[in-house]
Amino acid sequence: MERQLISSGSPYEGSVGFSRAVRLGSYVAVSGTAPIWPDGAVHPSPLSQARRCWEIALAALAEAGGSPADVIRTRHFITSVEVTDEVSQVHGEVFGDVRPASTMIVVAALLDPRWVVEVELDAILPA
Repeated sequence: MERQLISSGSPYEGSVGFSRAVRLGSYVAVSGTAPIWPDGAVHPSPLSQARRCWEIALAALAEAGGSPADVIRTRHFITSVEVTDEVSQVHGEVFGDVRPASTMIVVAALLDPRWVVEVELDAILPA
């Protein structure tokens, strides 16, 4: 089975040993995706951060040949229960008709203190 690696463009991919996404057959896993703009900026709004996370994650999924309709599981890592409603609102905008299995976990911190949300997804592409 061919393994396709989707790059994030991060300079750390080689030294840390990760890819934005990996496709193996019909399965696609998109790794933890943070709300970073190309210039390194991070918008403080939880809504904006969630939208940016899903924009990046879904672009990686598209590069692997998938779409939101193929998503079977999502995960949110949030730094406070206070952002739950806004992050959930964005998830509903993106996946309201798809309704994948989903988990939201409150964590003590994410890698960058500006981030309030990070997301992951798993998808199965049609044969």
